[in-house]
Amino acid sequence: MRIIKSFFIAFSMYSKIPVPQFPWKEEDMKYIFCFFPWIGALIGVCMYAWSYFCNIYHVGAMCRTAIYAAIPLLITGGIHVDGYMDTMDAIHSYSPKEKKLEILKDSHIGAFSVIMLVIYGIVFLGAFSEITEDPLLKIVCSGFFLSRCLCGISVVSFPLAKKDGMLFTFADSSHKKIVKGSLYLQSIICIGLMLFWSFFAGLFVTLAAVLFLFYYYYRSKKEFGGVTGDTAGWFGVLCEGCIVVTTAFIHILWYQN
Repeated sequence: MRIIKSFFIAFSMYSKIPVPQFPWKEEDMKYIFCFFPWIGALIGVCMYAWSYFCNIYHVGAMCRTAIYAAIPLLITGGIHVDGYMDTMDAIHSYSPKEKKLEILKDSHIGAFSVIMLVIYGIVFLGAFSEITEDPLLKIVCSGFFLSRCLCGISVVSFPLAKKDGMLFTFADSSHKKIVKGSLYLQSIICIGLMLFWSFFAGLFVTLAAVLFLFYYYYRSKKEFGGVTGDTAGWFGVLCEGCIVVTTAFIHILWYQN
């Protein structure tokens, strides 16, 4: 029963999908991050279904790409984008760690968060518009699953910047051994599928995502002293962008030559 409750809590917290509601207890939070990647799987399935619809009804490239970008926001409610924007404001404040952590708590939007979100959106849309081959699209769709596996691993493995907040509560309540084992296994399965669809593309996309995870460890520790809920959102957004851009480069350099 606790596993089922963890599933519902994960979807209730990190998505807009309607699920049964009940009081959250500490023992019900032990396996939340085991199911966190499944939200990414749902995003990937919806994206691939949209691609199938577009191919049947010959939807134009601009509309196709715009809906690709909208699907993750519609499913998650933009929770990770909120963390991305807060983190960008904090990083570009060039303040001491304590001040940066205060900025993360600030609900106001700063100029740098808007600027960096616009830049990210332009790059994401441009890169996604280049991905037309079916194997590469499958890899990108799987990337939303992989990014959440890596994000979950970071939450239960990396040092935390604060001893309070929702992320700390979830991380502190997690059964770390089982969660890590589950996330590593799910990552391996996801990477295996990527390599099966296109070994060359799957290999480079995996390397890009893993290297960014190491960069996230370095940057979060340097800027904030550890990870927070907002930096986790920052990682998720940029890891997905990294996967899309890497796949787009592979399409341009390999599939078009």
